[in-house]
Amino acid sequence: MKTTHILFFLVTYLMTISCNQAQEIIIVDERFHIKVVDLKEEQLKLYWKDSTGVTLKSFDNLKKYTVHHNDSLVYAMNAGMYLKDYSPQGLFIENHAIHKKLDTTITGYGNFYLQPNGVFYLTNDNNAHVTSTSKLKELDNIIYATQSGPMLVIDGDLHPAFNEGSKNVHIRNAVGILPDGRVLLVLSKEKINFYDLATFFKNIGCKNALYLDGFVSRIYDPENKVEQMDSKFGVMIGITK
Repeated sequence: MKTTHILFFLVTYLMTISCNQAQEIIIVDERFHIKVVDLKEEQLKLYWKDSTGVTLKSFDNLKKYTVHHNDSLVYAMNAGMYLKDYSPQGLFIENHAIHKKLDTTITGYGNFYLQPNGVFYLTNDNNAHVTSTSKLKELDNIIYATQSGPMLVIDGDLHPAFNEGSKNVHIRNAVGILPDGRVLLVLSKEKINFYDLATFFKNIGCKNALYLDGFVSRIYDPENKVEQMDSKFGVMIGITK
């Protein structure tokens, strides 16, 4: 890590030593809005349409939908690229149902097809995963899944297409899995290139991380007084308690 990033990049490890308590990781980096999700404490789901088949599109509609189902929305983030009709670009699984099939096309226009792309998914054992599309073989045990691209970190290495100092910068959001299994959700506060975003995830210890989307990316995070309600999306990540 460059010394010029020291003031902006701080990772504090608080270690609690006991027989049954694992290491807690607190992540602070002023370049990003950061949410760490412990699936043992919070419920993470992927949302696209309401129970009548109408696309939710916004955090405001998602809030109303979760309240209607006796849940309280505590955090939301857009969860992948979408087509003009707000349908998911690539795989989308909700409650084990495959609503959009895995897109295995290896050539195409845009970030989604910058190979390898990948999938963020949750399994029956309540564990979260990020993997390259080509490595996803079994769908039967997946509860929720969203496909996007490109991968940022692949088995501990940066995506080979990324270049340090690249001028290709945008607001960007992404997801990775921390070494302790918790989900790391990140939205850049300012425009950032793929190399720097991927390096952040790698330095934190994420073996795999996935880019979700760009300039449309927003979060709903009332606990930290960040409620960006001005965009429309396809699939959304929602965290409820």
